[in-house]
Amino acid sequence: MKKSFVYFMTNKNNTVIYVGVTSDLLKRVYQHKTKAYKGFTYKYNCDKLIYFEEFNDINQAIVREKQIKGGNRKRKEYLIHSINPEWNDLSDGWLFYFD
Repeated sequence: MKKSFVYFMTNKNNTVIYVGVTSDLLKRVYQHKTKAYKGFTYKYNCDKLIYFEEFNDINQAIVREKQIKGGNRKRKEYLIHSINPEWNDLSDGWLFYFD
């Protein structure tokens, strides 16, 4: 069974929180960091992974993403602080090997 993830990205000043869903967290974070797509995270320089949750099913992840997106910033900050109170880049030290 393939894992899925809900994840948060932010910029260097932590002023923007992007919420996304993916079935390949490593690849998706790499895409954000290299600005592979000219969307929201490109526009707001969101290249820091600050939170993620893992799921066994993509449908569960999508439901959770919608639930989180329906909340306010304070709720998102609460989730971040629960596992990453200093808002460190959780992908620091990850090796990205993509062609």
